[in-house]
Amino acid sequence: MTGALDKAALLARLQQQCDTLGLSRGQDGAHGVSGTIETITSKWWLGGRTVNYRMSCALTDDRIAHYRDAIIERSWGLPPPTLSMETSSIRGRKLSGQRRDLSPGGGGTIDFGEIRDAFEATVKTAGWQFRYEGGRMP
Repeated sequence: MTGALDKAALLARLQQQCDTLGLSRGQDGAHGVSGTIETITSKWWLGGRTVNYRMSCALTDDRIAHYRDAIIERSWGLPPPTLSMETSSIRGRKLSGQRRDLSPGGGGTIDFGEIRDAFEATVKTAGWQFRYEGGRMP
């Protein structure tokens, strides 16, 4: 592939993409990046609930970026009452859509596909193949 970035240059772009999107990066190695963002938080004196988006993107020597993501919800005690509005669509294994939570102790919004789409665009612009591995933990 003419004009394709090498592994180190693409890795640097993906790390920059993490920072731009507000992801807190995990233990980045020489073969990929990982990140987490807490998008929904609800707390009150009886308990609470958080929703995190986790992702990882591993680069292989055959110029393929393997992307995994997951939405992790945690609660403790008695979470506050919450009104949730969600729109979603599934195409193959890709889940896309938005979820918005409103509660007396907080809330927030999560977009299931926004971060994945940004990484896919960065990888394809660099001349690499993007492979989404749905259903696998990052």
